[in-house]
Amino acid sequence: MLAEADRHWLDAQAEALDGDNAQAHAVLPRLAGAQLFGLGVPRAIGGQGGDTRDAIEAIAAVAGHSLAAAFTFWGQRVFIEYLLQSPNQALRERWLPALLDGSLAGASGLSNAMKFLGGIEALQITATRQEGAPGWRLDGSVPWCTNLRPQGFVAAVVVQRADGGAPLVAALQGGQAGVERSADLDLIALRGSNTASLRIEGARLAADELIHDDANRFLPTARPEFLGLQCGLSIGLARAALATAAQIGGAGRAVLDASLAEQRQALDATVDGLYAGIADGRFRTQPEALFRARLALADIAQAAVQLELQASGGRGYHRDQPLSLARHWREVAFVPIVTPSVVQLRGELARRAAQSAS
Repeated sequence: MLAEADRHWLDAQAEALDGDNAQAHAVLPRLAGAQLFGLGVPRAIGGQGGDTRDAIEAIAAVAGHSLAAAFTFWGQRVFIEYLLQSPNQALRERWLPALLDGSLAGASGLSNAMKFLGGIEALQITATRQEGAPGWRLDGSVPWCTNLRPQGFVAAVVVQRADGGAPLVAALQGGQAGVERSADLDLIALRGSNTASLRIEGARLAADELIHDDANRFLPTARPEFLGLQCGLSIGLARAALATAAQIGGAGRAVLDASLAEQRQALDATVDGLYAGIADGRFRTQPEALFRARLALADIAQAAVQLELQASGGRGYHRDQPLSLARHWREVAFVPIVTPSVVQLRGELARRAAQSAS
């Protein structure tokens, strides 16, 4: 899936992509050159065919080398997925070619929307009809959004209509009037992922820039791909940490073999369940199973990095050792907090369980 040259490039840039944004501009062209963005996209519209499982495996493959690059990949691919599921064919035809070739960045500003869907917080962007003018005026903010590439981006956001109508799923472009990108957020890792916030003040939204006119219908439909593609981050990181632990475990560390085998089996079983649910569509009507898969993968990734630490021993604390432990430790700290976070998913499962019990 990844050519040797791409694997070498990701390995060589992994620390830089985690620690600063100097190479952030190069990620999209590199992944596009490997034709990764078209996996799961029909050939008839420019993709490589296959389905969402192929895209998840590609994200996992990249995550095994750099979670920052994989997080960027996720943002690009999930925005492509929104266009695939949108009834707005003109919007898809306008932006899909540039998204597939990496000349345009796609950003998923729907973290707030997914929290809104779970009843956790209100929408943070408002759409107001203007008298005598078509479309809407948008005001609000997106506190956290990845893949806001300064060279050009389009971001998906959900906005609350001031008139009380159904929330809208809209697309905002970098550089348009009323849309201001912040400096990159001061993160402890994944700093090469072009993660920033957006301030929206008086931005114009035309009707032909809508991804969907009813977020309450669109979000549950898009959620399996949103979360499923996100699972690729945990899968790739867990695989890499387990492989590293097995490779560097020397004399006296055979005691870890049983734990490594246990985590591999748990990972394989969870991935199989994830792919089965995506293939048969059950996650659209049974999201609880998808939530549990995401939680299980987060736990497995944490356990895998812990085993890498134990296998590394004191070497893992030496900066002059060519080990991935420190970066994996920072990367795995991100897995529980990416929206929907582990806490949010557990809360949503508890809420649904309470509703069923009552």
